[in-house]
Amino acid sequence: MSGFIQSRVAVIILNWNGERLLREYLPSVVRHTPRCIADVIVADNGSTDGSLDFLRSDFPEIRVIAFGENYGFAEGYNRAIMTVADEYKYTLLLNSDVKVKDDWLTPLFDFMESHPEAGAAQPKILSLHSPGSFEYAGASGGFLDRNGFPFCRGRIFDSIETDYGQYDSPIEVFWASGAALMVDNSVYLSVGGLDKEFFAHMEEIDLCWRVKLAGRQVWAVPKCKVFHLGGGSLPSSDPRKTYLNFRNNLLMLYKNLPARVRRKRLLLRRMLDTLAWVKFVSAFDFKNASAVIKAHRDFARMRKLYTDLPEIEIDDRPDLLKECRNILVEYFIRGRRFFSELSV
Repeated sequence: MSGFIQSRVAVIILNWNGERLLREYLPSVVRHTPRCIADVIVADNGSTDGSLDFLRSDFPEIRVIAFGENYGFAEGYNRAIMTVADEYKYTLLLNSDVKVKDDWLTPLFDFMESHPEAGAAQPKILSLHSPGSFEYAGASGGFLDRNGFPFCRGRIFDSIETDYGQYDSPIEVFWASGAALMVDNSVYLSVGGLDKEFFAHMEEIDLCWRVKLAGRQVWAVPKCKVFHLGGGSLPSSDPRKTYLNFRNNLLMLYKNLPARVRRKRLLLRRMLDTLAWVKFVSAFDFKNASAVIKAHRDFARMRKLYTDLPEIEIDDRPDLLKECRNILVEYFIRGRRFFSELSV
């Protein structure tokens, strides 16, 4: 690695057979990304749909990193960031279904430059179809509760808030959304990048947890905002999404909790997941009920992939969930649907 890294940003859009999305959303990214601090790059996962021809003909100025096969979301970004890490200090991982306006990137870049303790950050993420509302995937910053359930400043479970500026202050968060995630490249690579075993869902939460365990912070910077289409992979009711969310949440807890509390926390999660299974069964939703069982079965198999990692058995690292609130109690028992209503 060279001794000097420019204080610039690689805005990397990962693409796989997404010509339609590139045609719709890439123009706004190119138009509004300040060239003085950032370059727009498309990392292509072996597309066969004409994406590369479109980029060559309509955006010849854009750098393309073309992989010969589909490495998926996590490994695709890992390879792309390793390719550019010598050239750029930061990478902005940007979904291909995100639209931007004005000088959207500068506030996020300025924040990272003035806060060296930050290893990752996200903008405010609004719904493309309903710009006055937060978007499900990240809203104005993500958190975990003591049992590992994710929620956001602006979205708790399926309750999505209207944005009227109530969460416009920058805040340190637990996790930042992968829909628009700026990372310090040196930090990203030092903690191992995104976990390719997750395939999809919660891989950015796992990454941010490791960033925090490494002593760096994760922030939401609402002065920067983007508009996300969302829901482009799997609908919320899809059993495949249920499976990935349950399985990956268990893997994330197993990987990042200190050994002294892991067994107890995972036992509690099994009990809570059993209640979720009962709820699916009582609604005659047997496909999602089966997905929960399969998630736990595959977690038991996949956790062996991590048993040789020395950090898995570390017992003196901090338990970052210890002081977190219980979002199940707040939401379902106390009826608190807005982030601003949550008890301290």
